Amino acid sequence: MMQKNKEIKNKYDNHNIVLFDGVCNLCESSIQFIIKHDDKQHFHFVSQTSELGEYLLDKYALESIDSIAYISNQKAYIYSDAALEIAKNLEGWYRHLTFFRFLPRIFRDGVYKLVAKYRYKVFGKKKSCMMPSLELKSRFLD
Repeated sequence: MMQKNKEIKNKYDNHNIVLFDGVCNLCESSIQFIIKHDDKQHFHFVSQTSELGEYLLDKYALESIDSIAYISNQKAYIYSDAALEIAKNLEGWYRHLTFFRFLPRIFRDGVYKLVAKYRYKVFGKKKSCMMPSLELKSRFLD
């Protein structure tokens, strides 16, 4: 297992990875939104329940994260920081959402965690993770 983890580490260290909850409808909609506004194909995607997802959650000590996380340059971003880092790299006006960094993190994260807490009740949940189309398959790493 140790050798396999090293291979995984080396293979994906230079990717910009969005870790997502594969059964959450809100998370899937977020992934579809990112794909639509990522003309440069900056982002790659990993379900948190996949082998690679579980490895990355463990590596970056993100076991308690149950919504989207973002890993770039071997640094993990969570909650509102993850959303703002992702927005920074999207095409169009969305990159200007980083303006919200002026708000205290405790406030930004509080709103983010509130939405995350009720996301299944409001947006629903699937029985299985989404299957990417053939043209998108290379962007999904698990």
